[in-house]
Amino acid sequence: MDRDAPVLLFGMDDPLRVIRTFVNNFDAQMAKSALEAAGIDSMIRSDDCGGTRPHLWLGGVELLVRQEDAAEADELLGTRAVSAEAGDDAAE
Repeated sequence: MDRDAPVLLFGMDDPLRVIRTFVNNFDAQMAKSALEAAGIDSMIRSDDCGGTRPHLWLGGVELLVRQEDAAEADELLGTRAVSAEAGDDAAE
């Protein structure tokens, strides 16, 4: 599947875009949580028979967002966390 092509799901008006593909569901869930904390809706798509066959993740676990949120979500996931101590040192 072309990563840049929008994905249309049945019953949804907004096209979705794959912004990341992960090796496992745990990493995908962590990224989804970060997006939700920032107010960006997202969903995870994997071909693993509903979680019963995780070895089928050969294509990876995809994180999708609305096309209109893709740039912001990509930027958010591309940033690294800075500890409060490191942030205090930088301000001085």
